[in-house]
Amino acid sequence: MATSTTYGARDHARAQEGAHAEAMPVVPAAHWPRPPREAGPLVWAETVAGGNYTHRVLARGTELRLTDLHGDACAHLLLYAADRPWERLNVADTVKVQWNAYLGEGVLLLSDQGRVLASLVADTSGRHDALCGTSTLVRNTERYGDGTPQSASPAGRELFKLAAAKNGLAPRDLPPSLSFFQGVEVREDGALDFTGSAGPGASVTLRAEQDVTVLVANAAHPADPRPDYVSTPLEVLAWRAAATEPGDPLWDATPEGRRAFLNTAEFLAARGLV
Repeated sequence: MATSTTYGARDHARAQEGAHAEAMPVVPAAHWPRPPREAGPLVWAETVAGGNYTHRVLARGTELRLTDLHGDACAHLLLYAADRPWERLNVADTVKVQWNAYLGEGVLLLSDQGRVLASLVADTSGRHDALCGTSTLVRNTERYGDGTPQSASPAGRELFKLAAAKNGLAPRDLPPSLSFFQGVEVREDGALDFTGSAGPGASVTLRAEQDVTVLVANAAHPADPRPDYVSTPLEVLAWRAAATEPGDPLWDATPEGRRAFLNTAEFLAARGLV
């Protein structure tokens, strides 16, 4: 089909309707061909290419599943309270308050206000990182020759800048991030060991405990020792569910977690949101 004229270009563009690529969002999400068996109505369905990013605002109670499709995705994650982005994921408090530097089922993702932004309700990977943050332009340029978003080796922070801008956020609003599907462990001498991936099909499921803005950068982990930049597609699915309530085992799993949930419930109640 000729595209040398405006009419030809229009007809070519319209002919693409309904086409599918390996990495793309599906709109509406309900048309996703492989919904999780236990999921409610899908509200977000997307495959994020390696070296790319995505973002979405999710309502309280929404469950978000990230899946490493081919075994070399690395999902760097940032969370913000949706209507007050100054309250955001605090990785240091997430680790410190829960006495645990390793992410897994039952971990709460905390803000610097002592409230729960999201809880990690399922994990089949066990290979995650709350210590290294994401990659930077300088580091990727040194390692791979380029770290800009349009390059073959984009840095996670550069991708986060793009996702942030689409939500009214600036580079100064980007705190340290968590990453899923590429693990790091601390040796007794304090050095870090990169443990890599659990393999294709591993997933994590997060539950939004208040309305949150989600930023995801799918980029090679900064501690990945391989000489080449490796990043494969990430599946992102979200569906309507319910936030954690008193009586749920997760609510009372630890004294620290219970206090964080109480802080969250008190805040939401004062605003008339629960």
